Amino acid sequence: MAGSREGTLRVLQAVDTELTVDSVEWCPVEGCQHLLACGTYQLRAPKDQPTLDGSEPQVRLGRLYLFSFSEDNTAKPLLEVQRRDSSAVLDMKWCHIPVSGHVLLGLANASGSVELLFLMGCEKKNSYTLQPISSLTLGDNCLSLSLDWSTGKSVRAREQPVKIISSDSKGRLHLLMVNEGTAELQLVASWPAHHFEAWIAAFNYWQTELVYSGGDDCLLRGWDTRILGTPVFTSKRHSMGVCSIQSSPHQEHLLATGSYDEHVLLWDTRNVRQPLADVAVQGGVWRLRWHPVHHHLLLAACMHSGFKILNCQKAVEEKQDITVLTSHKTPNSLVYGADWSWLFHSSKPTPTWSFDQSDMGGKAADHCSLKVAEAPPAHPHEQIMDHQVEGPASAHTRAELKTSLLPLTEDIKNNSKGYSSPVRTHDLSHCSSGQHFDSSLLATCSFYDHVLHLWKWETNQACTPCSDTGCDLGSAGH
Repeated sequence: MAGSREGTLRVLQAVDTELTVDSVEWCPVEGCQHLLACGTYQLRAPKDQPTLDGSEPQVRLGRLYLFSFSEDNTAKPLLEVQRRDSSAVLDMKWCHIPVSGHVLLGLANASGSVELLFLMGCEKKNSYTLQPISSLTLGDNCLSLSLDWSTGKSVRAREQPVKIISSDSKGRLHLLMVNEGTAELQLVASWPAHHFEAWIAAFNYWQTELVYSGGDDCLLRGWDTRILGTPVFTSKRHSMGVCSIQSSPHQEHLLATGSYDEHVLLWDTRNVRQPLADVAVQGGVWRLRWHPVHHHLLLAACMHSGFKILNCQKAVEEKQDITVLTSHKTPNSLVYGADWSWLFHSSKPTPTWSFDQSDMGGKAADHCSLKVAEAPPAHPHEQIMDHQVEGPASAHTRAELKTSLLPLTEDIKNNSKGYSSPVRTHDLSHCSSGQHFDSSLLATCSFYDHVLHLWKWETNQACTPCSDTGCDLGSAGH
């Protein structure tokens, strides 16, 4: 158990995942928010491959778990309902809206593919399975490292297509389109984005033509997918590899990034010359997750420093520091995965979330694969943001990365140890003045000890009255 001045963090359950675990995702789709997916990554040791010679690629094993949460079972609220062996899972995310009548989970795997699975099941019998519906290989001899859906806002314009952006170990980005009639994947474009591994790719949820990427070359980049070739901007503000990015689903122009340099930065995307705020978290930041309801809460998976809950309200509104509300460190392990649940426990009814399902198509079909599209001509006006970093971006050598924080490698266990105008808020939830949120659920995964943790974060915090700037945790004590 861990405590903070803002509340108490209590572990509800610890699940042994058998293989090392690196990804955990709660389903955001209404009616399925009690479901939790968990992905594992295991590099097969040489002793398990007696015939392996140096010319053969190492085998990365994986397993996908699906759990169902029930608050009625206080002893073990997470019930395993499916396990599916596969190639190692490096990233995964649920689509925020149904597609072709299906709830979809996207996987980025060690085979260099993006795979879509659709949910089948019966809530009454608590019987669910994830079944493959389509897959697309991004390239030979590469790892698919990350993916993001364009549907990050809970309400999207009907005419907007469903898209996926993915990154790989060769430094490339891949833009995919999802056919809403069949849930097939279509490759729209691929392009080189980073000199080394492209650890992360993410959409701007408010302008889905814009995407962001972070790489092992220490660069944060923005791209306009309508005009590829040269990034819209390149920032060298992070001093080591950039490995986590998430656009705020609540506040337009707000972006969070994290790096091996152990810093979380907040950005106003209209002015990327300097970040809005910078907080040191004492660990490489592998994943960032904005809270589904409380607009200024940010969950950070900080590798050897465990995980942290950050309050970004004053940083965004008053240009003050980011506050660390809660911190929990897992001894002798690394936290790679962390996610908020969309289920809430409140003394008053929780707001409901609605999704536009009017443009769903027909029955799903088998997978397809298409050739890489030719990239459009280079953009002539790339912005280079140097930020006066101490020395060149390459000052932190790849050798240092490999022996300190570089994840998912065979030797990690032995070696690891300017603002313009106010950010506009998109109001996703409504509550009456004084509504009391008793707790939030979150899940984290601990790599070396292969444990999935379910947590309850309990607070005694009233909700401030709703306004044009949305509904957030009260300012008392922030």
